[in-house]
Amino acid sequence: MRDHEDEFRSLDCDVAAIGLGDRHYAEAFREETGITFPLFIDDDRLAYKAVGMGSANLLHLLRKDNAKARHRAKKGGHSQHRLGKNPLQLGGGLVLAPGDRDLYVYLSETFGDNAPIEDMLASARAEASAVG
Repeated sequence: MRDHEDEFRSLDCDVAAIGLGDRHYAEAFREETGITFPLFIDDDRLAYKAVGMGSANLLHLLRKDNAKARHRAKKGGHSQHRLGKNPLQLGGGLVLAPGDRDLYVYLSETFGDNAPIEDMLASARAEASAVG
């Protein structure tokens, strides 16, 4: 998201992230990633539950797609510093619009399974075209 924030903003989109953990964990994440958009803390996982984001299990660590994601992350210089409160919580990516409309919902199936940024941008572009 960080690398595409300007493109989302050019489509009149606000960008935000929701994470788990406490304020210190969020500050470390913000510093490490260099994000400038809002980062909200959902310690009780209310947003995750509302969207229907699942949880992994220990067998996910053995999945080939997870191994590839770990390799990509390591190659990109990323590492996990510590486990959070809910280390098995899976994430996702959403593009939401006024009027309680879900333009794009991606629920991760395993660790490192991120929403394709081009799909998220495509849904934002389609909305911008329909509105504009």
